[in-house]
Amino acid sequence: MWRKFRPVFGSQVLATIIIASVAAWFAGVHGAISALLGGLIGITSGLAFVFLAAKSAKEKGKSPGEVIFAALKAEVVKLFLAGLLLWLVLALYQDVVVAGLLGSFVVSILIFSFALFARDET
Repeated sequence: MWRKFRPVFGSQVLATIIIASVAAWFAGVHGAISALLGGLIGITSGLAFVFLAAKSAKEKGKSPGEVIFAALKAEVVKLFLAGLLLWLVLALYQDVVVAGLLGSFVVSILIFSFALFARDET
């Protein structure tokens, strides 16, 4: 399971660095920090999803309904964690550049969805 997501996380990190560099050019240090935080929120929530999905995948003999429920539970945790972290950054970081934060976050979440198209080479 982790092998499938490794290139996706690498792409998220690369995209976050690129967006933070662009945000630093336009909005300075706070723009770069905001973009880094947005990307890290997407990466962190994706890691939580993969951790829960991998934990569930180790259990053998599950029915299709149990597999779908485990995937939905992992998705709910991912969305809750992303929302919580976004709220914390917006509430606590006084000089947040919202465009950098949300732009980087949205791109990292979109890149995470590319894992659906990655081939599982085990």
